[in-house]
Amino acid sequence: MDARLQRAQPEAGTPYAGGESEFRTDLERIRFAQSFSRLAEVTQVIPAGATGGVVHNRLTHSIKVTAVARAVAVRLLRISDRDVLRDLGGLDHVVVQAAANAHDLGHPPFGHLGERVLDQLLRDRFGLSDGFEGNAQTFRILTELEVHGPGDEGLNLTAASRAAVLKYPWGRFVVPDPHPSGWPDPPRGAGFGQSGPGSGKFSAYTVDLDEMLAALSAFPDLPPGRQTLECSIMDLADDIAYSLHDVEDFHRSGVLQFSPVSGEFRSWVGERRALASMGDSELALMGRWPGAGLEQLRRRLIDKDAWIFDEETFADAVAIIGDEFVDGVLAAPYDGSMMADRAISGFVSRWIDHFIASVELQSDPPVRSAYVTLSPDSWHEVSVLKFVHQYFILDRPDLAMFQRGQARAIEALVTGFDDWLSDRLDAPKAPRRLLDLVRIATEGYERVTVDHPDWFAGATSSAELARMGRGRGIADFVSNLTDQQAVAFANRLGGARELLWTTGV
Repeated sequence: MDARLQRAQPEAGTPYAGGESEFRTDLERIRFAQSFSRLAEVTQVIPAGATGGVVHNRLTHSIKVTAVARAVAVRLLRISDRDVLRDLGGLDHVVVQAAANAHDLGHPPFGHLGERVLDQLLRDRFGLSDGFEGNAQTFRILTELEVHGPGDEGLNLTAASRAAVLKYPWGRFVVPDPHPSGWPDPPRGAGFGQSGPGSGKFSAYTVDLDEMLAALSAFPDLPPGRQTLECSIMDLADDIAYSLHDVEDFHRSGVLQFSPVSGEFRSWVGERRALASMGDSELALMGRWPGAGLEQLRRRLIDKDAWIFDEETFADAVAIIGDEFVDGVLAAPYDGSMMADRAISGFVSRWIDHFIASVELQSDPPVRSAYVTLSPDSWHEVSVLKFVHQYFILDRPDLAMFQRGQARAIEALVTGFDDWLSDRLDAPKAPRRLLDLVRIATEGYERVTVDHPDWFAGATSSAELARMGRGRGIADFVSNLTDQQAVAFANRLGGARELLWTTGV
């Protein structure tokens, strides 16, 4: 059998395929999964009720990433040498769609904020050195936690589909050896994160590393730390969608205002030489003075991506985004009219087509790049669009204040469930799914200590394994809640008066 088609467990049939390919079965299993439906009620940046406009959630984002990913894959299949694609591990546009559908399954309630809070709590409270990471949680859901059928673990996808979600194909520590965090030039995401040693981004927890290695074994020629060809398309499509759809949301919501964004762009263009001559400390003292943000972006790109960064190409990207988005879209406040909708929708549509047309295939990419990337012009343009989202949306004090309350809800859930499970008399009354998840995680850690004792920094006692299993099981439970469920469960654990009888708990 083709190694790409290999499933983790033998099975008698493929219930949704209707005679189509094994990869089509993977795609439908993901779409029919409860964790995929859940994404409709998980925040992308802000929940729908926080603004009068309609905003993307994780489900609509995933659907659009899938559309972009499929278009990129089909284009490459049309214009590329099939022998080259085969030599790079193979390309099937259905595998790409499956990965794109699945790529955000591991996001907990409240988006990246929930991810950061869970990571800190797991490391500090439960001694789980690899904490929490949304990509690793996605892989865990697909291979362990989702229910495909009686006795099955995960969705039992093909090796190609499992490998296609490994955006960061390493653990936080130990695998592969030598670990990418210690390489002279680490891959994107593999360097130390803000939370301590080990890679800041990774795709498998220690308890799931065997599953990751099994998926990657179908690609024996894939260099360590390298995404598969299909994964690189999914990752690129995510970047394209992220760079456009969130600025679209916040323009429609009236949050992105022409004056500050225009001031930032015009000031950098007019004073780029003077800004470039400043020292880092002098630039930091400017705070959010117009032009300082784009200059800080320029320096970050030089520092991290000198392999592709070019001064004049960056300046051209600032100019064209300033012309087409700032002056061409933001200059006219969004008023809900059909003309206003045409302006922003037309911009997004043109630029998605532009980015898809600029995709390039690399057979031997730099370590921070991938098999599939954008042309240098488009890479700089995406960087500038993502800056607008980060600087003028994510860094807003009003959003930060809103998120502080969400962080407290996540913390209340984790500590509340931990206290509950620590009560020997009351623990059996905990939610059945939570008890299942703690058992599965504890058994997983016990298995790893036998099969790979070197994956842990030191000897682990049965009490430590139980603690780790409890922490991982609680994170598995909490991260699979919707935003609304997270708030409701936190209130319930805190004794708030609300509707008591619900189903499915």
